[in-house]
Amino acid sequence: MSGNSTKEILYIIKTGGNVIDDETSLQNFLHNFSSIEEKKILIHGGGKIATAIGDKLGIQSKYIDGRRITDTETIDLVTMVYGGLVNKKIVATLQSLQCNAIGLSGADANVLPAKKRAVKTIDYGWVGDINKNDINTSPWQLFLNNNMVPVVASLTHDREGHILNTNADTMASVIAVSLSKLYQVKLIYCFEKNGVLTNVADEESALPELNNITYKELKDNKKLFAGILPKIDNAFDALNNGVNCVVIGNSNHLMQLLNEESGTKIIS
Repeated sequence: MSGNSTKEILYIIKTGGNVIDDETSLQNFLHNFSSIEEKKILIHGGGKIATAIGDKLGIQSKYIDGRRITDTETIDLVTMVYGGLVNKKIVATLQSLQCNAIGLSGADANVLPAKKRAVKTIDYGWVGDINKNDINTSPWQLFLNNNMVPVVASLTHDREGHILNTNADTMASVIAVSLSKLYQVKLIYCFEKNGVLTNVADEESALPELNNITYKELKDNKKLFAGILPKIDNAFDALNNGVNCVVIGNSNHLMQLLNEESGTKIIS
């Protein structure tokens, strides 16, 4: 911990889901995000907007076990929606709040190279997996040291000219680990719930802290909503690889999450 004390704080904040879909929630979230004085990065998904626009264009969304299958039509769709519509709306809103945001995909300045997911039992299509050792920190430093705020859509690239759809929670974790060598990184996962809930129907059941032992017990006893598991796995991965602090909680409580006064803090 003493080695971290001399490093600048960097907040890496991931938002998505219902926050992106709801205009009021998104505006409130971005207003709070813009007021953070420390260095910061925002990672976002596309919510249900890609599905809604796909329906209008006759592009049917396909899922297996809750994971989107990204065929050729779908990668064009999510590139337009995540990297275009959603990303630029967020950037424009932040600019209106005097926050000098720069919108990125993983292809821009080669910030997030990835590999197309190998086909095992399921062909996920144009989906990217990131290796944390492949991340070049130089462009990130360039942006951050020039008072620019990266706003990154959940898209990577394969260095062969293809855009890849990539899980935003994983992206946030990998970026946090890569930059933890340079900054005191605090990773915040924001969504519509108050944290890791032991009863998905009860917002009051959010755990103030979660360690690996408790997590395994809850998972083995099927006490956790399946959708939260990849987020928690990414949170532990970040914490175990140099990230200073990881919190999961409600986007409406962003300022409290930054101060670890709300949500679920992931601990070793």
